[in-house]
Amino acid sequence: QVHLVESGGGQVQAGGSLRLSCAASGNIFEINAMGWYRQAPGKQREKVTTITNDGTTDYADSVKGRFTVSRDNAKNTVYLQMNSLKAEDTGVYYCYTRTYSNYQLHDYWGQGTQVTVSS
Repeated sequence: QVHLVESGGGQVQAGGSLRLSCAASGNIFEINAMGWYRQAPGKQREKVTTITNDGTTDYADSVKGRFTVSRDNAKNTVYLQMNSLKAEDTGVYYCYTRTYSNYQLHDYWGQGTQVTVSS
């Protein structure tokens, strides 16, 4: 089991910046990748970015060049730096991790943090 706790959401004007944090606890040695998803009102949850244990990153096209994911393995924390925010970035942001143990993959989610971008 891995427990995820997010922080850093809030309200910002378009063009502004926010930084989200997600601290992992529990069986962290099983973590294979971490990342962020988001869900806008009335829409399905979508992937924003992921980062693997070796630092390989992947971004949704809509956030490339504006968002940056990073990890501090010593603190078991993943960050999402969001710059040049747009109204369409509004939504609940969920921290995500995938673990691998006993030949099985498991996905875990944080409770979500609200990001609101006003135009």
